Amino acid sequence: MQIYAVVDTNVIVSALITKNPQSPPNLVLREMLDGKIIPLYHADIIEEYREVLNRTKFHLKEETIQKVINSIISNGIEVNPTPTGEILIDMNDLVFYEVAMEKRDDDAYLVTGNQKHYPVKDFIVTPSEMLSILNQTE
Repeated sequence: MQIYAVVDTNVIVSALITKNPQSPPNLVLREMLDGKIIPLYHADIIEEYREVLNRTKFHLKEETIQKVINSIISNGIEVNPTPTGEILIDMNDLVFYEVAMEKRDDDAYLVTGNQKHYPVKDFIVTPSEMLSILNQTE
């Protein structure tokens, strides 16, 4: 079974900078790259990934950044969401929320390390919760 998910930038950053290969963000990224999680994205999300991952403080190689972004685009589904009218603490997060909402009929999730930035909804999950969901579907 495939699971659709919008993966927040903070999860990807955490996965790429951690020294722990078994960290939940790293495992979520691996499941995304392996095709068990089908990434949902929008052009604005890809732009944010690119901008944040290229910040010098993360010391990420351009090759690594490109590999991750290219994989998300080639394995994922581009979604152009309908505006929800939702007001979030950080309105830059709205596109992530709206992409997930647009694909809720497909049981899409939003995976984030910043749940406080979003409304409390059962489809907005932490990386650990996403791994539990994946384990239940195997």
